Amino acid sequence: MSEFTVTVFRLAFFIILWLFVLGVAGVLRRDIFGPRKARAGRKSRRGGSKSAPPPPSRPAPAPRPAAAPAAHAHPGTIRITDGPLAGQTLMLSGAPVTFGRAPDNTIIINDDFASSHHARISAKNGAWMLEDLGSTNGTIVDGSRMTGPIQLAIGTRITIGHTTLETQS
Repeated sequence: MSEFTVTVFRLAFFIILWLFVLGVAGVLRRDIFGPRKARAGRKSRRGGSKSAPPPPSRPAPAPRPAAAPAAHAHPGTIRITDGPLAGQTLMLSGAPVTFGRAPDNTIIINDDFASSHHARISAKNGAWMLEDLGSTNGTIVDGSRMTGPIQLAIGTRITIGHTTLETQS
């Protein structure tokens, strides 16, 4: 091979290597800090933020029917049983409760396995409903990963990352 060909291959390898490094840095930035938010008055280059919770006006799928009569008892508090916030209790009122890493959540969970806006508990039709807000690692309810909104009952165990919560009366 000529010296010119070797130089071209070295330059191409160098460029590809830097594109890879910059791609990895971009993925890490988005994972740690979340996606960029559009500034006021400007449209985002990517068409909007995907980490924002969905608008509450969209219709939710029908909740799963309760299996036992005890499941109809409505929880009144949420107690954090495991994780860095263990021992804290939150009273459920009429306002929705959000969980995640972002500072605008009701309960801020500083955990690498929690999304910025991970899950929400809100009152619907006289019952407390839990919905996952499109989190990366999912929300575990009573040992199973949830696939849609579910109705909460007393004693329901919710796991977000390394934090476990339990609904109580």
